[in-house]
Amino acid sequence: MSGRSPQTGMLPRPEAMIFDMDGTLFRTESIVVEAYHRVCDDLRAEGLFEGENPPDERILSGLGMLLEEIWKRVFPGSPAKLRERADVLLLKHQIACLENDEGELYPGVAETLTKLKEAGIRLFVASNGLEDYVKLVAKHKQIAELFDGLYSAGEYQTQSKVELVKLLLHTHGVKSAWMVGDRSSDVEAGKKNGLPVIGCDYADFGAGEELAEADAVIASFPELLELLEA
Repeated sequence: MSGRSPQTGMLPRPEAMIFDMDGTLFRTESIVVEAYHRVCDDLRAEGLFEGENPPDERILSGLGMLLEEIWKRVFPGSPAKLRERADVLLLKHQIACLENDEGELYPGVAETLTKLKEAGIRLFVASNGLEDYVKLVAKHKQIAELFDGLYSAGEYQTQSKVELVKLLLHTHGVKSAWMVGDRSSDVEAGKKNGLPVIGCDYADFGAGEELAEADAVIASFPELLELLEA
């Protein structure tokens, strides 16, 4: 295994796994950069933004955060009106990309999720993204039927992923689960809900140090099966 082994012995077999979407299941940059450029074009056309597009790295570095925080990073000092409009435009353009069959899952995601479900593991998504985006990614990439629930901050209006995961656990009566994600918000959501955390260190954005407190780190999605069988 190329990822880091569990820090403290074997991880207990969970009844469920909770996955982040962007940077964990879906290679977000495969559609978000193009959608982001279209957002900037639209904002300029509507008189809400002037000048050159902020660097792509700003939006990529914020993936996994709440959209409000992403826009504050991309457009520092921007008014709420711009950020709210950017939410609407980003969703519009991401949906257009998905409906045009653009974007891709990370290698082995669909196959691994199928094997986990066949092994009796309940599968969930907990994302800081918008409701329609999260559900459409799952639908268009043909993995929606594998999940018992697709939870998003956009649908439940939670202020943190900690709250979102807590709600998911309570609603579905989940007693044991692994939190699987690529950002510090995923680590925090797992730890503060008493869950082992599996860090995903294969996205092209984010920083490896964000996963320092994870119980294990994987370098490819199929390594989850190795951890489950360990």
